[in-house]
Amino acid sequence: MGTVLRVDQQHPVDGCVAQVSEVLADGGVVVMPTDSVYGIGCAALPGNPGLGRIFDIKRRERTQTLPWLVADEDDLARYGREVPKWASRLARELWPGALTLVVHASDEVPGEYLRPGDGTIALRLPDSNLVRQIARRVGVPLATTSANTHGAPSATSGMTVESRLVELSDLTLDGGPAPIAVASTIVSCLGDAPEVLREGAIPAARIAEVAGC
Repeated sequence: MGTVLRVDQQHPVDGCVAQVSEVLADGGVVVMPTDSVYGIGCAALPGNPGLGRIFDIKRRERTQTLPWLVADEDDLARYGREVPKWASRLARELWPGALTLVVHASDEVPGEYLRPGDGTIALRLPDSNLVRQIARRVGVPLATTSANTHGAPSATSGMTVESRLVELSDLTLDGGPAPIAVASTIVSCLGDAPEVLREGAIPAARIAEVAGC
C-alpha cells in the first residue's frame, strides 16, 4: 500500500517538500491536494515512466494529455508561445487560482506531453504553496490530472481519494478538504478571444471581464 503523509497546503514543511520532490524526480506518482480538487501527478520530465502509470491507475486512454501545474506565473511565457496579451492578463489577475490556460507549447515541452494534433499544453498555477514549492524544487512542472478513476467523481479531500489510487501510487498527500472543492475553469487561448472549454470555479463572465475582449 502506498504511503500517506499529512500535509498543510499553505504552510508546507521543508522536509515533506524534499521527500515528495525526491519521489517525483525518481519517476514516482503522487496523489496531492490542490486548491481545487485532489490530483494525481508526476514530474513533467522527458521519458518519465510515471506518465504512463497515471493513465493506467486512472484507467484512462493514453490518447489524452495531462495539464501541468507550474511553480510561477513566468512559466506561462516559458512553456507557452504566441501567448495573447489577454491570456497573460488572465494569468496576472487570476493566478494563482483555479484557472487552466490552454496555449501553444514552446520547445521546452517534451513531445509526450503535447496534445496530439495541435501541439498545445494546459498550464495552471495553483493557489497551493505546497504544490508550487514541490514543482520549484523538482525543477519542472507537475503533469497532473484529477485523482479518480476515469469517470468517477473528483476527490475533494484526502478521505475521499479512492483506496485503489492510494495503493497504486507511490505517495499520497492528505491535506484535508480542498479549499475550493470545484474543478478549475479551462480556457483556450488559441484564438483572438478566450474560449471557455470548461466552466469550473471561475465563472465564464469573470473570464470575459478580465480578458477584456
